[in-house]
Amino acid sequence: MKRPEDYLYLASHEWIKVEGEIGIVGISDYAVSHLSDLVFLDLPDIGTDLMANEPFGEIESVKAVSDLFCPVTGEAIEHNENLLGNLDMLKEDPFGEAWMMRVKMIKLSELEDLLTLEQYEESIKEQEAENG
Repeated sequence: MKRPEDYLYLASHEWIKVEGEIGIVGISDYAVSHLSDLVFLDLPDIGTDLMANEPFGEIESVKAVSDLFCPVTGEAIEHNENLLGNLDMLKEDPFGEAWMMRVKMIKLSELEDLLTLEQYEESIKEQEAENG
């Protein structure tokens, strides 16, 4: 699966697609493949204030519960209701139809702290090397 070059990433495998002051947030194919059988997704309520690098929700598989980290500071303005009802979408299209939420970004300067695709793929290699 080709990862989008115009998205920005966290080393914890979340991504953000920037559209003006709105950020569309999801998780990468790498995260989905390591979580495997997904059973539950918890997203913040609309209107929730979010902080960069702080958990905004959880995703649960049959083997683990993982925090989801927000790439930017802002306000949750929309959920992907289709995804909440069909977590298998994450396996099929993690960078498109399986987006998780839209965020009205407050501090656009935070985008400079996120990883480019090249940096993100390097961080995956480093994580895999550490984990053997």
